[in-house]
Parts: sequence; structure tokens; C-alpha cells
Amino acid sequence: MPVRDDVQVHRVVVVGAGFAGLAAARTLADQPVQVTLVDQRNHHTFLPLLYEVATAGLDPGDVAYPVRATIGRTGNVRFRMASVTGVDWQARTVALSTPGGTGDSLGFDSLVLASGAVARYFGVEGAQRFSHPLYTLADARHLRDHLLARLEEADAAEEHRTDGTLTFVVVGGGPTGVEVAGAITELLDVSVARDGYRFRRDQARIVLVDGLDHLLGAFRPVAGRYAAETLTGRGVELLLGRTVRRVAAGQVELDDGSVLSTRTVVWAGGVTAAGTVVSGLGLPTAPDGRVVVGPTLQVPGFDGVYVVGDAAAIPVAPSSADLCPQLAQVAMQSGRHAARQVVAAATGASAVPFRYRDKGIMATVGRRAAIAQLRWGPVVRGTAGWLAWLVLHLLYLLGFRNRVTVLVNWSWRYLEWTSGPRIIVGTSRPERPEGPEQVPDPRPGARDT
Repeated sequence: MPVRDDVQVHRVVVVGAGFAGLAAARTLADQPVQVTLVDQRNHHTFLPLLYEVATAGLDPGDVAYPVRATIGRTGNVRFRMASVTGVDWQARTVALSTPGGTGDSLGFDSLVLASGAVARYFGVEGAQRFSHPLYTLADARHLRDHLLARLEEADAAEEHRTDGTLTFVVVGGGPTGVEVAGAITELLDVSVARDGYRFRRDQARIVLVDGLDHLLGAFRPVAGRYAAETLTGRGVELLLGRTVRRVAAGQVELDDGSVLSTRTVVWAGGVTAAGTVVSGLGLPTAPDGRVVVGPTLQVPGFDGVYVVGDAAAIPVAPSSADLCPQLAQVAMQSGRHAARQVVAAATGASAVPFRYRDKGIMATVGRRAAIAQLRWGPVVRGTAGWLAWLVLHLLYLLGFRNRVTVLVNWSWRYLEWTSGPRIIVGTSRPERPEGPEQVPDPRPGARDT
């Protein structure tokens, strides 16, 4: 339902076009409100498959979809490609910085902040500077270039086969770390077998480090054991119950003083909202940097302001002290819920508390090996878990072309590894803000889930 510009309507600004922001904007479509969706990029990235881009399993375009193609035909939802630089709470305006470098502002009656999170380094010296996070499409493209360049160097000079160039360290034993470690082993397997490299496969090492004594801490113990057995069976070295003390150029120092020579450190140790848009707006935050929200996802003391997704410390149910994990399903559910509360405020209806519906969690360890854990029932492992993982991700992936392309890739890979996009395109390292390292998480063994 288009909204006329000359009629005073309830103005909504949604910041962020990730899972939460898109869910909010699409829920507000055709409602009696005027919506502006703001993001610094013009595409939505399907974050669960970034590791496939980073390890040359998929192309970047397979996991990204233009925001305008998602909401462009909705009469009451507009898109602005811009960065949010601040909020004037008294004037109720959002300050923007546009791609051309000019400033602008948007007035709002309701504000939905879905600005996501960034990599969390837990105060580890050098981690922010020398490791590779995996949270944006640019991160994934750069990591793919980096991995393939290390293989080329090892092929060109024998000294690079023993100096750590072929040692790949993954920090974090949650789903992201497990998926990256498994995918790097497959990249090495297919590259050595098909691309004519002159080094042996057993000259490459993949090492996974985690502070817990088991993998996949958010899963049941049987899932962690299966992941550990599968990874070790595929040649991944597990250093569990160990933490990283320092990351430097060419090495990683562990808490026991041992040193790993490596030129590749993939950081999958968790995420934080500290350092994102919401952290500079004067909103109340929890110890982990997420914004504190009430039962309806509105920020206490900030009328009409909602925070959703990874940026929010969302109670799993009204009056519950437990917080929702930073997962895509939480982002989508909270985004939709906040949108419904905006409509309720605009129409005079009553607000409704948020209640998280746990639909289970999944992780893939590699080709024909995955784990699907529903809230109730057994943990599905192996090929059955992998097929369940494929189906769910295809359902949530945006764009018909993307779904077809990914389905063809995965189907062919199920039968036999074939040539993938193992192409170095020369992307520069994504810029990350310099500054103090993130404050360590006070919870022992906290990791991404």
C-alpha cells in the first residue's frame, strides 16, 4: 500500500539490512507507516555461507542479494545507502553520511536499530591487526585471496612449505570455527589433487584452537564429539582447553607459552556490538556490549526506539534473565516482532512482549558431514544432517538465482569435488578501525553460537 508523501504518517527508520533489519522492513511493508531502510552497503549478505566464499566453495554473488530487489516494489518502504553517524534524540533525527561524502538526516517517529555486530577479540594482543575475521563479504573475499596466495607461495618456493605458510590456524570452536576448519581441509584436498601444486597435502596443517575442552559449546555433548571426530579424521589438529595469548606477524602464541608459526589466523571467536553504531548512541548496554531492551524490544527510557538482532541483549521470554544467542533465527524473529510493535504504536494497539521460539541449531563440518539439533529430539548427524542443513539454508537464501546456483554447486559437490571459484581477484584487506582491543567477555569459555 503506497503512502502519500503529502500525508502525515508514522515515520520509521530501520538501520541495517541484515537478517533483523530486512525482517523488520518486510513486515512493515504495506502497513500504514512510511519506512526508510538504511545500510552502508546496497546488498544483504547471507552470513551463514560466508565461510564457503572464503574457502572458494561459492562465489561472492551467490550469498549476496541487492536490498532494492527485496523491497524496491513496496510502496511504503524506501532504501537509503548511507552510514549512520549519530542520532539526535530530542529532534528525533538520524544523521547520515552518504557515499558522496555529504551529510543528511532522517526524521523518525519509530527507530529500529538492527546494526549487527563485529568480530570480538577478547583483548588478545595483535588479534585485531593480524587475524582474519569473517563477518562481511569483503572479509570473505579477502580471506579467499589470502588462502590461495599462500598455496601459490608454497608452490613457488620450497622454504614456504615448512615456514608456516601452509599452517592455517582457526581460533574458535563454535559453528563458525568448525565450519571454516572443515572447509579449509576440503580446499586443500581439492587444490592439491586437481591444481598441480608441487607440495604434498601432508605438508599443510589446519589447527583449531578453543578455550573450552570441547567443540560446539551450545550443542549437546554428542554433537561436539561428532565434530571433533570428523575434523580429526580429516586431518585437523585440535588444541582444546587452550587460549590465544598473542597474535603477531607470522606466529600465534598460546597460553602455555607454545608458539605456532603461521601466516594465516582466522578469527572465529565470537562477535560483539561494541564498536558498532549502537555503541555510540548513549543507549544502556549489557557487559558484552549489546543494548539492553525491554520485553517488547523497546529500549527503556527511549520511546519508540527498538534494538533487534545481534545488537540487542534480548530476553528469551518476558521476565527471563536468560538472553537469546546471536543467531540468524533470533535476528529474524526479533526484527519481525519489533516491526509489529511499531505498527501497534502507530495504530493505537497494545504492545506485546517478545518470546523466542527456538527452532534448533545447525553446523556443518564439511561435505556430507553436518549436525542438526532441534530443541527436542535426537541430534541428526552425518549425511542426513548435511542434507537437512542444505535444505534449511536454501529456504532462507534470498534470490531465485542464488538458490539455483548454490543448489547446483552443492549437488555436484555431493557427488564429486570439481573445479570451484579458486580465483585470486586482488581484493584489498578490509579496513578495520584501529583502537583498543575489545574488553574480554566475563563469562568463562564464551564463544559464538
